Amino acid sequence: MIRLTELRLPLDHPEPALRAAILARLGIADAALEAVQVFRRGYDARKPRAIMLVYTVDVAVRGEAALLARHAGELRIGPAPDTGYQFVARAPSGAARPIVIGTGPCGLMAALVLAQMGFRPIILERGTVVRERTKDTWALWRRGVLSAESNVQFGEGGAGTFSDGKLYSGIKDPRHLGRKVLSEFVAAGAPEEILTVSKPHIGTFRLVTMVESIRAQIEALGGEYRFGTKVVDLVIEDDADGRRRIRGVVLEDGETLAAEHVVLAVGHSARDTFAMLRDRGVYLEQKPFSIGVRIEHPQSMIDRVRFGPNAGNRLLGAADYKLVHHATNGRSVYSFCMCPGGRVVAATSEPGRVVTNGMSQYSRAEFNANAGIVVGIGPADYPGDVLAGVEYQRHWESMAFQAGGGDYRAPAQLVGDFLAGRPSTALGDVVPSYQPGVTPTDLARCLPDFAVAAMREALLEFDRQIPGFARADAVMTGVETRTSSPLRIRRGLDLQSLNTAGLFPAGEGAGYAGGILSAGVDGIRVAEALALAATGQPVPRELSRGTETPVTYG
Repeated sequence: MIRLTELRLPLDHPEPALRAAILARLGIADAALEAVQVFRRGYDARKPRAIMLVYTVDVAVRGEAALLARHAGELRIGPAPDTGYQFVARAPSGAARPIVIGTGPCGLMAALVLAQMGFRPIILERGTVVRERTKDTWALWRRGVLSAESNVQFGEGGAGTFSDGKLYSGIKDPRHLGRKVLSEFVAAGAPEEILTVSKPHIGTFRLVTMVESIRAQIEALGGEYRFGTKVVDLVIEDDADGRRRIRGVVLEDGETLAAEHVVLAVGHSARDTFAMLRDRGVYLEQKPFSIGVRIEHPQSMIDRVRFGPNAGNRLLGAADYKLVHHATNGRSVYSFCMCPGGRVVAATSEPGRVVTNGMSQYSRAEFNANAGIVVGIGPADYPGDVLAGVEYQRHWESMAFQAGGGDYRAPAQLVGDFLAGRPSTALGDVVPSYQPGVTPTDLARCLPDFAVAAMREALLEFDRQIPGFARADAVMTGVETRTSSPLRIRRGLDLQSLNTAGLFPAGEGAGYAGGILSAGVDGIRVAEALALAATGQPVPRELSRGTETPVTYG
């Protein structure tokens, strides 16, 4: 087939207009066009009164080879790539079972691909099954009751289950592994449109049923799940050449599971696991992350600014935004994980701390838009050992807990008060969505001074880009600290730990992904590397792309 990109048509174009645009681009008669498949549909809303739909299509035509030759060199016409997935290995008879720790999108896809290759993985999850986890999460939101092992961060589905469910990423993906992730999601019950829209998302409730379906598939292929099972130690031995190798894992109940290959997909909030890895000598390093707040505006305001008279068009849905500002104090301020038509949620996993995140359902139909407004920070801001970033997060989360009243209510402040440097004592027309509730206060108590200064400057700049962004009654709720992992578990070109063979750090917790799609892609790559290691094959360079550090063992 032939792929055409950048086919631009008006938002309200009639259905035949797409076929006509294809014929015009290729310069062929209608009879020569045999089939059309929309690969991607996005929109260009830079001119709100003249929004354009932008298509990428794959077409079957008569005389394909001659047509491609005629259009050789044209950037927007070329052969359609093969996006089908090919397994890199098959488990030999009697192959040892690998262990996958964690059931977020990374662990889920690693386990699924390993199961599809015949390896019958054992999947260990410290939290509960997704529906029980949902009940535990709502207990925090409705009653202020935290379950430390079953919450927004821990449990089947990972942190992405309680999010906007965005399924797009800016990662380079030459092997189209993202397509594999989305195809598996569709097979598990996600709407088929996620394969074609430019900014697919799925929402929390649909993620729940999808995660259950993938679990059933893994179990049908011989995989084994163990919920409520925390890994508290690793069995590491030196081999005959003096190299450290994983030999198994130790569970909280004292049981030891032997394994030669372990996928470590624990997520960015597994702080006790990070401490265990440090104590066991696994190579870790500090990594930058970001800190800030959630900001809420009426979704209708964002729709009007972004889409003008086209606000409410069903093809556009609820409007989003992406904002960046480089402050005069040298800090970068940016919007993070924007959730159209969603809510701000309590996302702590530790008692005595407040953490915020954003969540949307598939419909994105709630009144407020919310996004993180966060400031980049790095190891220079939290000097110390490799876990200093974790302690830095904890400090500000504890300050937020105290400022909120000590009962998991969150500290909140009106934008007008924040800009004026005065505490809020009441709220305005924008009703905060965070549960179990907010306490009006001064967010400067819960953030570093440099972050406060940078955010004040950024809000005024963002208001120039989105009029009303700095409206006086917009609500800021703190704190947002879990933007990414504060450390990286370094791995080599074979995707194994730099100094512990057989251990495959993966996903957000290891510092190699950010978001559902990129985490799922990393899970596939790690599963492939594990399968190749288990069958005695080298890891080809195209599979190891993105891991810059050479291996330090054979």
